[in-house]
Amino acid sequence: MKKLNIYFTAGIPQLEDTPEIIKLIQNSGADMIEIGMPYSDPVADGPVIQQAHELALQNGMTIEKLFSQLKTIKEDLKIPIILMGYINPVLSFGFEKFCKECSESGVSGLILPDLPPIEFEKNYQHILEKYHLNFTFLVTPETSDERILYLDSLSSGFLYAVSSSSTTGNENAVVKNDNYLARLASLPLTNPVMIGFGIKSKEDFKNVTEKADGGIIGTAFVNILLQHKDWTKKAIDFIHSIKD
Repeated sequence: MKKLNIYFTAGIPQLEDTPEIIKLIQNSGADMIEIGMPYSDPVADGPVIQQAHELALQNGMTIEKLFSQLKTIKEDLKIPIILMGYINPVLSFGFEKFCKECSESGVSGLILPDLPPIEFEKNYQHILEKYHLNFTFLVTPETSDERILYLDSLSSGFLYAVSSSSTTGNENAVVKNDNYLARLASLPLTNPVMIGFGIKSKEDFKNVTEKADGGIIGTAFVNILLQHKDWTKKAIDFIHSIKD
């Protein structure tokens, strides 16, 4: 069974909706949840997720607030929770303090795409290991085999394979890059491979997971939260439409 990872940005559509959305995703059959930590300059994200970051910050979402929300539902969590964001807010919070809070809030892993691997190895890997947190690196179609193997050796939990070199939610993203997916499948990787960027439908999900272990859906789900006042039913139906 291919794994489905659903991403959304913490603090949207309303500040206090985050715990409800986490439970909704879990109860609808997703296998893991990726929660975006809002940031004022989300350069790797497309317009939809940028809009979500902006709204979340306007709503008053902070790292402290997110941890307090996660603690209220910690006992209900049955699937992995991964926090995704940019390194600067984490460093401002304090890296070790952040990892400690993760471990106390039911978080199982982190994705910080702008943390260089060399910095990770030198300064942060031992802290993540101390708090039993996974860390996921991203690879793209342009990443060499040698570097993919290196990033895989540093990763735990899964390896995030970006479907194409674009921002999140890019309408022109090449979702199914056969040569790239075949190349990943042929490498002796130690982690499962999850494909992300541009997956909007069951068909997309099926296509990208033919040679991978799972798929990550972000923009299409965030769009539902931003565009529909009655988002609950639409969000549940959307996850069911991918999984069923």
